[in-house]
Amino acid sequence: MFNQLYYIKEQSISQEVGSNADFLKSREFCKRWIDGQESFTINTSGSTGTPKPIVITRAQMEVSAKMTIEALGLDEGDNALVCLNTEYIAGKMMLVRGMVCELNLYITEPSSNPLEDLPEDLRIDFMAVVPLQMEAMIDQGYIDLLNKMKAIIVGGAPISLSLGEKMKELTCPVFATYGMTETVSHIALKRMNGADASDYFQVLNNVAIAQDDRGCLTINAILTNNETIVTNDVVKIIDQKRFEWLGRADNVVNSGGLKIYPEQLENQVRQILIGLDINCNLIIAGIADDSLGEKVVLILEVKELDSGNLDSIKLSLKNSLPEYQAPKEIYCLENFVYTENGKFKRSDTKIKASHP
Repeated sequence: MFNQLYYIKEQSISQEVGSNADFLKSREFCKRWIDGQESFTINTSGSTGTPKPIVITRAQMEVSAKMTIEALGLDEGDNALVCLNTEYIAGKMMLVRGMVCELNLYITEPSSNPLEDLPEDLRIDFMAVVPLQMEAMIDQGYIDLLNKMKAIIVGGAPISLSLGEKMKELTCPVFATYGMTETVSHIALKRMNGADASDYFQVLNNVAIAQDDRGCLTINAILTNNETIVTNDVVKIIDQKRFEWLGRADNVVNSGGLKIYPEQLENQVRQILIGLDINCNLIIAGIADDSLGEKVVLILEVKELDSGNLDSIKLSLKNSLPEYQAPKEIYCLENFVYTENGKFKRSDTKIKASHP
C-alpha cells in the first residue's frame, strides 16, 4: 500500500516539510484515503459560476484513476509530479492515481514552471499541468526533461493555437484533457503530437457520449455513478468514441442572428496579434447592442495600448476576419478576474472590462 509522499523544494527532496500548507493538505488527504474514507467533498473550480461542493465517492475516484493509468500506459513505480492545487479535482486525482496505481508521488508548490526546482537526478514519468505551465516549461528551455516523460496531460483551460504548435515539437506523448469535477477529472483525451495526433477528443473506456437539443455534450459512465451529466459544452459528435469541442453554450455570441463561438475565434485573434508582436491574454465576448442584439468585443489583458497599436489591431482584425466576427470594440484590462486555481472567469472579466 502506498504510504508516503516526497516534497520538492529548492533542488532537494525531503519529507521534512515544516508548515508547508500545500504538502500538508496533500498528506492529510492521502491519510484519509489510506484509512478507508468512502466519500470526499470537493469544490468545483468556479470558472463558470459560483464554486459549489460536490460529494464524490471513493469508488468513482478509483475508477477514474485506473482509466487514466490504462489509457496512458503508466506502470507501478513510475514517478509522478503533483504540481496542481490538490484542493481541486485535477490535483486531487493525481494523488489518487498515485495511491491506486502505486506511483511515486513528488509534490511541488503550484507555480508557472513546475520543473524549475526539480533536482537534476530526478526523472519524472507523468505530470498533469495547465496550459500556462506547459507554455512556460517549453519557453524556458525544459524540453529535454519533458521529452523524457511517458505522458503529460494538459487541461483546465483551452489550448491556444500557438501552444498547440509548440507541443507538436515534443517527442513525449502530450494529451489535452476534457472533464470537470462532476466527471471526476477527465473523461476524454486528445493526442496533441506525434503520429497519433488528432483534432478530436477520444473518450476513455466505458464512457458513453451524446448530445442534448442544444448540441451540448452529455456523459454517462461508471465514474458518474451511471447518471447522465448534461454539460454546457457545444460539441460535434464524430462517432461513439470521438467528439470535437466547439465552445461553451453560455459563451456563444448571437450577433445579427449568427452564432459565434468565442473560444474558436480567440485562437484566430491570438495569431493575428502575434503577427503584430502583441502577446497577451485575451477574451472574445458579446455585449448588448441595439441593432445586432449582441456585438463582438475583444478584451486584452494589458494596462493600456497607445492609439497607434489599437488602430493596427482594428485594421488587422478587419482585414483578416469575416465582418460578422471582427470585434466592434477593444477593451484593455490590466488584470483579468481569476479563480483561486488560475482559471480566468470569463463573465466577471467581461463585466469588469465593459463597466470600469
